[in-house]
Amino acid sequence: MDTATHAATLLKDHRESIDRLDAILVFTLAERFKHTQAVGKLKAEHALPPSDPAREARQIDRLQRLAVEADLDPEFARKFLNFIISEVIRHHEKLQE
Repeated sequence: MDTATHAATLLKDHRESIDRLDAILVFTLAERFKHTQAVGKLKAEHALPPSDPAREARQIDRLQRLAVEADLDPEFARKFLNFIISEVIRHHEKLQE
């Protein structure tokens, strides 16, 4: 197998893995949002605030530690979780309208 063919095969294999992982991420996020929607409904029913800053801070710290263990940039993990949290809060606020 020549170098170009070998590289093309490796590229194809990596892309197939990336595609599978992207699917896992989407289904995992969907499952997560099902649970956060249930939390949002409970909060709305019991007049609880849509956000919990102390829990959010603990989660960010925890995920940054996990990111380090996983050899993932902890700053990226923080930004990613902050984005998810902001979406969850937005959904919770809508449920309380």
